Amino acid sequence: MQRIKDVIKVSLVGIILNLVLVGFKAFVGLVSGSISILSDAANNLSDSISSLVTIIGVILAGKKPDKEHPYGHGKFEYVSALIIAVIIFGTGTSLLVESVRKIIIPEVANFDLPMLAIIFAGILVKIFLAKYFKIRGEKLKSDSLVASGKDALFDVIISTGTLIGALITYFSGITIDGWIGLAVSALVIKSAVEIAGDAINNIVGTRTDSNFSAEIKKAVSKDKTVLGVYDLTLHHYGPEKVIGSVHIEVNDDLTAREIHLLTRKISEEIYKKYGVILTIGIYATNTEKTEYAEIKQEIKNLIKNYPTILQMHGFYVDSDKMLINFDLVFDFNEKENSKIISSISKNLEEKYPKYRVQIVEDKDFSD
Repeated sequence: MQRIKDVIKVSLVGIILNLVLVGFKAFVGLVSGSISILSDAANNLSDSISSLVTIIGVILAGKKPDKEHPYGHGKFEYVSALIIAVIIFGTGTSLLVESVRKIIIPEVANFDLPMLAIIFAGILVKIFLAKYFKIRGEKLKSDSLVASGKDALFDVIISTGTLIGALITYFSGITIDGWIGLAVSALVIKSAVEIAGDAINNIVGTRTDSNFSAEIKKAVSKDKTVLGVYDLTLHHYGPEKVIGSVHIEVNDDLTAREIHLLTRKISEEIYKKYGVILTIGIYATNTEKTEYAEIKQEIKNLIKNYPTILQMHGFYVDSDKMLINFDLVFDFNEKENSKIISSISKNLEEKYPKYRVQIVEDKDFSD
């Protein structure tokens, strides 16, 4: 709840400051007849709307889970970032059309020093907002605020270009207003596409940050009973809700009680430290018979011939069923996984004819 309040406060600061800039820039643009300044004012207006969308998004995202949405509504923040991108794109497109019109039918803009001072003050305000949104957005884990920070940084470039164009017109009488407006619109559209890309990636789901994955795996493997950590998968249901699963390798002589206490201990520690709800699966490793170690080494030697096999884990020999079982992690670029698995299975069954071979195909979900 406190996070929601903080995001709203930051967004309100953005709305107020952007509306002030809209008023001043619209006045300067109308008086001077400058399309680039009016474009800048329109861009600031879209920023105010974006901050309003951020507020609505974070309120919706804060709703408690229900029967239809058991994982909560956290992804509304990603949706709001996508809406912001659409708003920015629409602004950039309209600016593009108007700028082209100004290039075809140029009009001389008239500036004075107070007007130029207003544009310069606007640049300083936008520098403040860019840093403010970025710092607060990263701290609050808000994609919408981070997106607004990126947009504000582009606005600094845009307003600087507008000021340069105004200064050229003021001192030389040469008007490049339409061209400045064209550059402004291009940057606005580029910003919108980038923000939309980030939002879509978060909605679809992307690979977990490798540093975060490494931290989780290190924390899981702290207990000396854990011999290996594999198959870490994390799903983000909003900035503050992460649910995942992982396999740990343990000796096959552990009791159910020991495994229960171990997995409960690990999941509780991970949740307290990282806020991740983690389900833990078990891989057993054979604790007897040197023959199994020989088979395991043979598999390791075999997979060296396949550079797209990144890892072998979950190795276990079931002596009752005479079954050799293990997982292979393939690179996403490998297209002939089934053929490779078939080849390895055939090779092992020829070498160890009394055993059947069962290989599970894995994907490289985290580093």
